[in-house]
Amino acid sequence: MTAVVLMMTLCVAGTEAKSHAKAHKSMTRPAATHGLAYGKTKEAMALADELAEQHKLPKIWVREQISKAQHLKGLPKMVLPPSVPTAKNWRAYRERFIEPRRIEAGSQFWQTYQTALTRAEQTYGVPSEMIVGIIGVETFYGQHMGNYRVLDALTTLTLNFPSAHPRATERQAFFKSELGHFLAQAHQQGDTNIKGSFAGAMGWPQFMPSSMAKFAVDFDGDGRIDLRNSPVDAIGSVANYFKAFGWQTGMPTHYPVSFDEARLDKPTLLAPDILPSFSVSNFTAKGAVLDEQAQKHSGPLALVELFNGDELPSYVAGTENFYVVTRYNWSSYYALAVIELGQEIKAARQR
Repeated sequence: MTAVVLMMTLCVAGTEAKSHAKAHKSMTRPAATHGLAYGKTKEAMALADELAEQHKLPKIWVREQISKAQHLKGLPKMVLPPSVPTAKNWRAYRERFIEPRRIEAGSQFWQTYQTALTRAEQTYGVPSEMIVGIIGVETFYGQHMGNYRVLDALTTLTLNFPSAHPRATERQAFFKSELGHFLAQAHQQGDTNIKGSFAGAMGWPQFMPSSMAKFAVDFDGDGRIDLRNSPVDAIGSVANYFKAFGWQTGMPTHYPVSFDEARLDKPTLLAPDILPSFSVSNFTAKGAVLDEQAQKHSGPLALVELFNGDELPSYVAGTENFYVVTRYNWSSYYALAVIELGQEIKAARQR
């Protein structure tokens, strides 16, 4: 997830981003400034030795990379939650992504890479509009991939993660793990100067290093995986990610939902959050009203609630495929923005 998406997810949607959480240049925080290199301090070298052993890398090489990593002074503040949380607002969030320039850029991207998108759909069963929606929300079709050296960002977030963060221990461990994956990939590729987001995400789809290791594919067939310079690799990798998390070909992501107030048991429907947990019969028995298509759905559903500031919330009935989209970013706001952007681009191409 990009920094734009990350900060909006935290501030607007009010949801902590997933371990996949990715970031490029923040819209709302000042840029991090470079300080001195970490050098061969005891702490830096202990980190280098631990990661070298864990990933079976040459100790001398890892020590050299960590010692040269720059401390990004402003970066720790950028990962802190806002001191005054902003009210969740789906309509405001949506407007950031479902807008004419992004739809136009997405239409051009689809036209340019139609062959690769069709092949990805045939290979992984993931619709083109979902792939186009992800890349559009993540990096505006390659326009915002981040300009932080990933080595600097991940080293800073490992050695100087802010203790004031409510999940400091967990998040610091996450970034240390990502640094290890990045060093393993950089050693293999012979390049430690790769640029990415302030949280260490890379390329058109903003994959964290662990996601690179698990899900990235060489979809253009050139013998290497390059998510920064190969949109075709990015297309295949996003589709592979969705498939790995259980995308079911042909299943809708969500359905419209309204309520029969006389029977409505909203607390029970919302209790599992966005995890699909109710059969159609149980869903409707608790006061949800579905259209004819949704009533034929064979899998579980979730009631997805999206707040709109001081106005009434919006609701959809999320399927297992909606839940898959949230595995890219643990936010229903993000998921619906991706889905609706892809749908708008598909509609624009058909006009």
